[in-house]
Amino acid sequence: MAVEHLFRPLTIRSLTVPNRFAMAPMTRQASPGGIPGPDVAEYYRRRAAGGVGLIITEGIRLPDPAAGYPYSIPTLAGDEALAGWRRVIDAVHAEGATIAAQLWHQGIQREDGDGVVPVGPSGVDGQGQPRGRALSAEELAELVDLYAHTAATAREIGFDAVELHGAHGYLLDQFLWERTNQRTDGYGGSLTARTRFPAEVIAAVRAAVGPDYPIIFRFSQWKGTDYTATIADGPDQLQQLLRPMVDAGVDVLHPSTRRHYLPGFPDHDPQLSLAGWTRRLTGLPVIAVGSVGLATQFRSERPGQVIEPAPVDRLVEQFDAGEFDIVAIGRALLADPGWVNRLRTGALDGFTGYDPQTALARLA
Repeated sequence: MAVEHLFRPLTIRSLTVPNRFAMAPMTRQASPGGIPGPDVAEYYRRRAAGGVGLIITEGIRLPDPAAGYPYSIPTLAGDEALAGWRRVIDAVHAEGATIAAQLWHQGIQREDGDGVVPVGPSGVDGQGQPRGRALSAEELAELVDLYAHTAATAREIGFDAVELHGAHGYLLDQFLWERTNQRTDGYGGSLTARTRFPAEVIAAVRAAVGPDYPIIFRFSQWKGTDYTATIADGPDQLQQLLRPMVDAGVDVLHPSTRRHYLPGFPDHDPQLSLAGWTRRLTGLPVIAVGSVGLATQFRSERPGQVIEPAPVDRLVEQFDAGEFDIVAIGRALLADPGWVNRLRTGALDGFTGYDPQTALARLA
């Protein structure tokens, strides 16, 4: 296998990633009061030291009470939080890696245990049931500004890029998904209209961070409430979905899948992954993700089950075929922060999988 190909650098605007491996964003809820502490810096430093070229942080909630809960999810507001993130950035940079801040608004999926009412496009959840309330057009404009301001803050304190979380049924994805977007104004209806709000967010972020700063957009077909959901039923709809994002200023697309090796649209191509379709249709750099190096897909673990390692042959084949430019790794890096270095030195035979409960404990 030409594994060495995955260790070539990649430059995207002002960002040069030293290799093609990213750490996938994984929510930790380990920042009391939204402030990342020294333990958070050490958590990311270990993965950078283990060979990861690009760290994508856990979701960072926008500084709006409705954006996320619990409050142990980190934020990018206030002197203490910013100082905490500077420690994280410095620790990652000291190991020779780069780091992107993932900006996150949970939308209608936000827990309401603290009395804050969740908000979304239409006040309905992923099952089509009433939940929370719909955002007004005026509130949408305020959220656009909030995304832009937070992205500018991320750049100011030293993050190398930002990722906008538009996947898994959270706010931006709720606008894209017909089931959660039942608006009758200019932000709902056709697929093109449903892309309007995410595209406005991207355009505002681009204006705030300038022309040379990388913007990543993460999207998915599956949702946290429905693994079988789709927002694009074929390549034509996928192109219709992504074109407004590209026109608005996205540099990198990050299609989140549960298994990176499955075909995105098997009726159109029996092998080409969603990442491959994304790259083919847009020409932009793409991040692939989904059960990399593991034999079991995300969230299928049974109590007491040990997740077995899997060969990376198919991953290398996909990279050499031009399906993606960077691959994001999640659970394997929880089990072994040095997984990337193991791959590089041919020592993955020492990686024996992981116990889900132990790995989840490492999130805390």
